[in-house]
Amino acid sequence: MLELTMATVSGADEGATAGMLMADAPSEPGAVLRVGRDRAVCRLATPQDWLFVSRVHLEFVCGQDGAWQVTWLRGSQPDPSSEVRLTVGEYAQPLGYGGTAPLPRGTNGELVIRDRTGPRTVNVGFYHEV
Repeated sequence: MLELTMATVSGADEGATAGMLMADAPSEPGAVLRVGRDRAVCRLATPQDWLFVSRVHLEFVCGQDGAWQVTWLRGSQPDPSSEVRLTVGEYAQPLGYGGTAPLPRGTNGELVIRDRTGPRTVNVGFYHEV
């Protein structure tokens, strides 16, 4: 099972949360969870006017072995207007535009999508059950 929580944060006050959403999916091969602005295909959707987030920004996919991975999907622009950072435990790394990273089993962490032009973030927490 992969569990996701999403909080949207806007403004100079980092504690100002606009909303909290949750989604989960069983660890079955081919299972998919998406984060982005398009409510038709994303289980976790950001505000429509947050253009630093793509229609489908992050895609979590379960592989044949039941392990999950996350991909920052490339959007319609050659250069993104956001940056994504992945934190698992004490280890943090940027996730490159179009890049993929595994989510180790039995771990939790966070992906932060940060607007490069203003004080807005989308914080996606995850827990990958064993």
